[in-house]
Amino acid sequence: MEEMRINKYLASIGIASRREIDRLIDEGAIKVNGEKATAGIKVSDKDEIYIKGKKVNKSAERKVYYLLNKPLEVLSSVKDDRGRKTVVDLIKCKERIFPIGRLDYNTSGLMILTNDGELFNRIIHPKAEIYKEYRAKVFGEIKDESITKLKNGVKLEDGMTLPAYVTLLKREKGKSELLISIREGRNRQVRRMLDAVNHPVITLKREKIGKLSLENLKLGEYRELTTEEVNYLYSLWTTHHL
Repeated sequence: MEEMRINKYLASIGIASRREIDRLIDEGAIKVNGEKATAGIKVSDKDEIYIKGKKVNKSAERKVYYLLNKPLEVLSSVKDDRGRKTVVDLIKCKERIFPIGRLDYNTSGLMILTNDGELFNRIIHPKAEIYKEYRAKVFGEIKDESITKLKNGVKLEDGMTLPAYVTLLKREKGKSELLISIREGRNRQVRRMLDAVNHPVITLKREKIGKLSLENLKLGEYRELTTEEVNYLYSLWTTHHL
C-alpha cells in the first residue's frame, strides 16, 4: 500500500474511524517506528505502528459497506444449506461480508452488507430508532380507519406495534398501494401488520433505511456506500449509548 496519512491508512485496514485515530494521536497513544505519531504523518505497510503498546496487524481486513437492491427469492443470509442463492452471492468481493438485518424471501429492496461488526450491532440495536420505509401493494381498497390503525399501532401475536408513518399512494379496483415506515425489526412485521387490518400483501419492497435509498439501483445491483453514508449510519446510535 502506498504512503498515506495515518488516519486514512489505519481506517482503510479497519482499525478505527479516522476521527477515532485522530483522537488517539492527540492522546499520544500511537507510535510509528518508536516515535509518537503526529496528525499529518504519512505511513505505509513498511512502518511499525503501535496503538497503546499493541502492534497493529496490517493484514486486518479492510471494512467494506455495500448497498444492495435485493431481488425476490434470494435469502438474506451468508449461505444456505440447500444451495439457494443468498444476498452474499450477489456481491463480488473478497471480504467476508454479512447482511445487516433481513428481508423475507419474497420481499425485495434495500439491504446493507458489510464486514463491520460494530456497525451491524449499532443498526440492529433496538434503541437505534432507524426508520425503514416499505412500499406495499395490498389486496383491497384500504379505508382511512385501517390507515389510522397502522399509524397508531396494531396488535400482533407478539404484542402491539409501535406507531408507524403511513402514506396512501393510491386506491384502485380491489387494490391499494402505500408507504409504511417502521423502526422495529420483528419477523415479517409489515406483512403481519397489513394482515391484521385485512389487507394482505401482494408485493413488498424496502425503499429506505434512514436517509439511504435505492435511487436508481436496479434489482440485483449494488454499490459501495460513500464515506458520508457510513458516517451517517454511525451517527444514528452514538457510542455513549452502547
